[in-house]
Amino acid sequence: MARLSILALCAATLAVAGEAATATTASARTGKKVKAESSTYGKVISDGRGEAFYLFGKDKGGKSRCYGACARAWPPVTTKGRPRAGNGVKARLLGTTKRSNGKRQVTYAGHPLYYYVNDSPGRILCQNVSEFGGVWLVVKPSGKPVT
Repeated sequence: MARLSILALCAATLAVAGEAATATTASARTGKKVKAESSTYGKVISDGRGEAFYLFGKDKGGKSRCYGACARAWPPVTTKGRPRAGNGVKARLLGTTKRSNGKRQVTYAGHPLYYYVNDSPGRILCQNVSEFGGVWLVVKPSGKPVT
C-alpha cells in the first residue's frame, strides 16, 4: 500500500510540474516580442511587427510618467506575459514596470517603452520630439536612446 501511495504522489507531482511548464510556455507565448529592426536611425528596437519603441525623457527610476493625454498619443507597450527577446535584442535588458491601472509595461534597460500613435511598422515619425514635458527617442538594441 505504501508503494502505491508513493507512486500516486510522484504522479501528482509530475502532473503539477507539467501544468507549471504549460503555464510558463503560455506566458512566454503571450509576452510582447521585442526585436531589433533596421530603420533610418540605424538598428532600433521594435515589436514583432516592426513598429518602433520609444523612451520618454521625463520617466525616472523605471516608472512611467506618461498618463492621460500623453498615453493616448504615446501608448505604453504592455504585455500579459514576460517580454520575449527576438533577433538582435538582449534578453537581460527586458523587464516590466507596473502602471497605475495595474497593467505591466515593457521596459528595456530600465526604460518604460511606448509606441507613437501615428507610427506603423517600419515608419518612425516622432524621433527626438519634445512633447508632454520630455523628449521622445527611439531605442538602440544596446538600450541607449538614438540621439
